[in-house]
Amino acid sequence: MNYPVWDISFLGGGSLIALIATVHVFVAHFAVGGGLFLVITEMLGHRRGDPGILAYVQGHTKFFLLLTMVFSALTGVGIWLTISVLNPAATSILIHNFVFAWATEWVFFLVEIVSLLIYYYTFGRMDPKNHVTVGWIYFIAAWISLFIIDGIISFMLTPGAWLETRNFWDGFFNPSFVPSLFFRTFIAFILAGAYGLITSTQIQDAGLRQTMVRHCAIWLAAPFILLIPSAWWYLQVVSPQAKALILGGSPEIVRYARAFLWISPLVFLGGLIMVVRLPKGLQKALAGALLVLSFFFLGYFEMIREASRRPYIIHGHMYSNAILKSQLPQVRQKGVLKSAKWVLHRNITPANRLTTGHQLFNLLCLDCHSVGGQLNDILDRTGGMGPADIDAVIETMGGDRGYMPPFPGTTQERQTLVYYLVEGLQKKEPRP
Repeated sequence: MNYPVWDISFLGGGSLIALIATVHVFVAHFAVGGGLFLVITEMLGHRRGDPGILAYVQGHTKFFLLLTMVFSALTGVGIWLTISVLNPAATSILIHNFVFAWATEWVFFLVEIVSLLIYYYTFGRMDPKNHVTVGWIYFIAAWISLFIIDGIISFMLTPGAWLETRNFWDGFFNPSFVPSLFFRTFIAFILAGAYGLITSTQIQDAGLRQTMVRHCAIWLAAPFILLIPSAWWYLQVVSPQAKALILGGSPEIVRYARAFLWISPLVFLGGLIMVVRLPKGLQKALAGALLVLSFFFLGYFEMIREASRRPYIIHGHMYSNAILKSQLPQVRQKGVLKSAKWVLHRNITPANRLTTGHQLFNLLCLDCHSVGGQLNDILDRTGGMGPADIDAVIETMGGDRGYMPPFPGTTQERQTLVYYLVEGLQKKEPRP
């Protein structure tokens, strides 16, 4: 509550973060798995003495370079910009607690950039053994970047002993760190196959095209064998509260989980189908469909992971409305408007009820709700409710509705928020 709120109620802050983050993560995981794909495929070409395979790897490297080093870097900057204005309090905690982890990750990112540029521009001009070594350097640096970022991201879901110790290593090597790292590594290999199918289906020579399509299809399908047990392991280490939300406690997560469970076998089966010899046009269409399905496959996983933290943004430490759990009693006693630093009115009067109600909505609700948008549309959620119904919902927040933070304000602020939801947003007739 120490920062101003970026009011994008039509979209909802969570929607914007989800969109940019999913696009970035979809390419960033490819940057990891695709690095190993390049090395292994080049080694295959050298072992077989097949110039066609090597020519494919060289062409795929250009595609890989432009996508991961240019587009992914831009979306990475977009994530930092978005989270810093939509949830600056949580961003500040991640920076201050993991500043040296971020610095280390940026060093390895620099190694990725340099090694990939060397790998691309020396293709066919460097000794094969040395060239493969450069590829291995890229992949190892990329995987270490994933290793570091996974520690920070998994911390937000399972901070573990950090809640008591505030120790860097307790936060980094948190309970879900290892299963999350395995899970994301296998996803990276799956995406390497999905992206590989896009470039391999463009090969003109029918024999080489079929060889490379099968090679990429194996990359896509085989990691599912280990992805499934790692997903089960991941689920077992999250908190009982988060596990309950994932297994049906949150209506929102149930929708995401169902979609994820439907899409996952479709991606796997699509990979198996690509092994079969198909007409070139059908191969291209199926490769494009698998890439789209893979995007939603990863996107729904990220939505499940994000939503399972609720009512927190950092589990057990900071609520999704940026109020620290330890500060909740103090805010309740003082009031939200008198605790927040960036508000227009600190006292509620009949003349400013709508304005202060809007302020309260922005401070307490906008992180998870939109107004007329796709993310938990508050108009849809409250459409059939009257003041008493909405007040009853607010009363159960943090209790029966454990995925919502407890209401932290005073009785007057609660009444003002209800007034704004009913008469300010729903445009219903004023009531005494």
